[in-house]
Amino acid sequence: MMDLDLEFDSYILSSPGLGEFRLLDVDHRVVLPVNKSIRGLVTGGDVIHSWALPSLGVKADAIPGRLNQVNFNIIRSGVIYGQCSEICGANHSFMPIVVEGLSPSIFLEW
Repeated sequence: MMDLDLEFDSYILSSPGLGEFRLLDVDHRVVLPVNKSIRGLVTGGDVIHSWALPSLGVKADAIPGRLNQVNFNIIRSGVIYGQCSEICGANHSFMPIVVEGLSPSIFLEW
């Protein structure tokens, strides 16, 4: 599988629809393949954040001016929810993280 260099913004849904979770769903999910080693680079742009996905056992501090690396593997397809777990400001409770794990064949089509 080729290396992908992706960067995008993901924001909380202002009015979630049917089947979406209030304060947990986002407009752009991180889509990753299952059963592959994933390496993520995390940094902060303003204050210290903490990128946490408890279901995967992943937590990485995003610190301005510093680049942190996290490695993980998604075992099965599905949607994984997380949040910023650092008290980082007024909108701290509105920083959800959503990762969607897809089988490699579906991921390549995506």
